[in-house]
Amino acid sequence: MLFTGLRGRMVLYFSLSAFAAGLLLSVVTYASTRSYLLGQRSEVAQRQAFNNAQLVRTVVSTDRDNIADMITNIRSERGGYAVFHLDATDSQSSAFYAQEPLRFTQTDLPNELLRRTLAGATGRQRFTFDSRPYEGVGVAIPSLGVQYFEAFPLTDVQTTLRTIQTTLVIGVLIITFSAGFLGFSTSRNVLRPLRRVANAANNIATGGLDTRLENETDTDLDQLVSSFNNMADAVQLRIEREQRFASDVSHELRSPVTALSAAVDVLVSRRSEFSDRNQQAIDITASQVRRFDRTVLDLLELSRMDAGASESSLEYLRLSDLIERIMSRYGFSTILFESSVRSVGLNGIGDDETLVDRRRIERILLNLLENARDHGGGANRVGLDRAGEYFVITVDDSGNGVAPSERERIFDRFARSTATRNSTGSGLGLAIVREHARALGGDAVAENSPTGGARFCVTVLRIKQRPDVDETGDELA
Repeated sequence: MLFTGLRGRMVLYFSLSAFAAGLLLSVVTYASTRSYLLGQRSEVAQRQAFNNAQLVRTVVSTDRDNIADMITNIRSERGGYAVFHLDATDSQSSAFYAQEPLRFTQTDLPNELLRRTLAGATGRQRFTFDSRPYEGVGVAIPSLGVQYFEAFPLTDVQTTLRTIQTTLVIGVLIITFSAGFLGFSTSRNVLRPLRRVANAANNIATGGLDTRLENETDTDLDQLVSSFNNMADAVQLRIEREQRFASDVSHELRSPVTALSAAVDVLVSRRSEFSDRNQQAIDITASQVRRFDRTVLDLLELSRMDAGASESSLEYLRLSDLIERIMSRYGFSTILFESSVRSVGLNGIGDDETLVDRRRIERILLNLLENARDHGGGANRVGLDRAGEYFVITVDDSGNGVAPSERERIFDRFARSTATRNSTGSGLGLAIVREHARALGGDAVAENSPTGGARFCVTVLRIKQRPDVDETGDELA
């Protein structure tokens, strides 16, 4: 999860790239340094071994009988040892001689080096003795029957290489973390324009159609800004054109619909003067004209809300009393109303009291009740509850409910559920409910009712305190 985002991938990319580059450079550096140091050490060891072998040659050729005492005069390096071998003669048998103290003998030399040198070939070989690295050099002097061996310690080279290795490892880690930090810092700069674009897009999506990005000094980013602003201009122009079209059409239809409604009212008032077939036609016409008039009114209301021209008149009200009055005024007083919120609190302030727009609450409740009447078999319960900082208004109906796949779509404009597709209505009522609910700081959702039908829930943001009353309930001066 840490590297799923663009920033995480950039940090990972920078870190891995720096780690790979640092590791490769470190391996090459270590290998070349190791080869150089060991090469230099081998060259020095071989030169010194040849010098000491020359000394042995001189001593053996002049004083072969006292050869055992000569080896103590050979200067080997600190921690190093010398061993030489004399072939058998008429007066002496074959023997190995080592420096005192006898901490290092021919048995500690590599078998391959011993075999090759005793066979008359000069060579060298690295080996380990007493857990320490050495380089052994064997020099054969066939004319005198002498084989000289000397072991040179590589401890100082080993210590140097370990120091270099540790330094390189620490360097790789530092480079990796530095690259990760650089990637993090770079990603912030790279993603800052993207965050600006995302914020601007979110503002446009929430209604801020005039949101635009400022020009960038970077030519590539400025091209992105220019493309985004052009897109935003096109979107704003199209949305405003559609809003104006819906508003203009609604306004243009309002006058003829009003005239048509008046004409239909005249026909309805004189309905008894017509034949039964004509009376049926008049009833159908009157019903459709009323539906048409309602659709036009709904379109006008939605166009005003889209344009931000819908004014709010806020006042402190007790929702329980307001809901009961609305239900009584529009003929829904027989429906059960239940409230879990107290009308009067301990301090004299109603727990259901809040700053709200009376007209919006009336429109929400009336649309839900009419929707239940027209599409859900009638409302059987209206409820008022509290959920945190919100009031929840619920309306239960006796219909077949709303399928889970349609519970969000039915709040779209001109949308209907499958069960109500053949019923009357324009499909704008629930869209208006959601717009008013959002204007009140809440939202509208559809659920299943415990009684089997549909339940529509509208949340309204609760304002806790009246401005003229303090927290204790006392009137402010």
